[in-house]
Amino acid sequence: MTATDIHGAIDAIWRIESAKLIAGLARIVRDVGLAEDLAQEALIAALEQWPAQGIPDKPGAWLMATAKRRAIDHFRRGQMLNRKHEELGREYEIREQTVPDLDAALDDEIGDDLLRLIFTACHPVLSTEGRVALTLRLLGGLTAEEIARASLVPESTVAQRIVRAKRTLVEARVPYEVPRGPELAARLSGVLQVIYLIFNEGYSATAGDDWMRPALCEDALRLGRILAELMPREPEVHGLAALMEIQASRLHARAGPTGEPVLLLDQDRTRWDRLLIGRGLAALERAEKMGGARGPYLLQAAIAACHARAVRAEETDWARIAALYEELGRVTPSPVVELNRAVAVGMAFGPAAGLEVVNGLVSEPALKGYHLLPSVRGDLLAKLGRVEEARAELERAAALTRNARERDLLLERVRRFSQAN
Repeated sequence: MTATDIHGAIDAIWRIESAKLIAGLARIVRDVGLAEDLAQEALIAALEQWPAQGIPDKPGAWLMATAKRRAIDHFRRGQMLNRKHEELGREYEIREQTVPDLDAALDDEIGDDLLRLIFTACHPVLSTEGRVALTLRLLGGLTAEEIARASLVPESTVAQRIVRAKRTLVEARVPYEVPRGPELAARLSGVLQVIYLIFNEGYSATAGDDWMRPALCEDALRLGRILAELMPREPEVHGLAALMEIQASRLHARAGPTGEPVLLLDQDRTRWDRLLIGRGLAALERAEKMGGARGPYLLQAAIAACHARAVRAEETDWARIAALYEELGRVTPSPVVELNRAVAVGMAFGPAAGLEVVNGLVSEPALKGYHLLPSVRGDLLAKLGRVEEARAELERAAALTRNARERDLLLERVRRFSQAN
């Protein structure tokens, strides 16, 4: 194996093991920032030693053992020969003497460790931007450069967000634990929000030249699947997993040959990934079998499933989708949900009915500057033959969007209206 091959293998191992490594270390040192530093030191050691010595049979165990030794050295250097140092040293010695298979030892607690890390990285004491950056860094294994490239902000901004987030966790004395009792539901909602924010930014980029950033969707999917395994009795967790699986199934059909957007009703449904659809429908079925009130992610997954089950666009059950959006609006009232309901109402009961719903949202402060409001209104006006009004709405939508691909799509529709007249 060449040095290039070994470095490629180390990179792949790091992507797989880094979250488990940081999670396990954070349980021991009770400091997410320090845990990441120790994990990075173990990675550097691997980069230095493995090219000469070869990759060990159990690389995850090797990295953990190395990181623990560095943790002991860290406390010694800091003259912290206290209970923490003794606990670290004693735990390491016991594991070395009595547990020859460190991988198995890690697996015993890795589920709890990962849950602790997820809830810590998504703690409400952090800003939304900080939660997203820290989650991608610690659980996604992304570098600051990769996060910056995905989120279209300078690398220095991402680095500052991560540093600030770690400092905030320390200063706020955030416990490294999974919340219990009533607090769990509220905190879990925040975790799901972060994962879905990451997915959505990949699925429909808010700015830049790309319509989608599939790598972010993949990171969010992986986090959602991990969470579903760790919290098997939470219907909303399975609801989010189902929603992302089904939406991700359309990625290959959402862009044309040159990267231009292809809207849902125009997509070639033979290009939808049936494996992902099957996974999503299975996750949705698991969530629905748990009973109880349906939450926002489960309802959105049910809406996505209506599209997934329609072999052709004209077979879509728009009346059911409109009813599901109405239920979603009762669970989480939002003008964006109401705008989506307007689309479904227009498809199920005619453009005039949809326009009536949209017109009730025109003065909604939360939708001021939201490009999809004039975009939807323009579509409905066009279907009613009110072409000049439709063109004005689509021009306004094009001026509001920050995504270049979406702007081009809207302006192309404006040009078609002009040519038709």
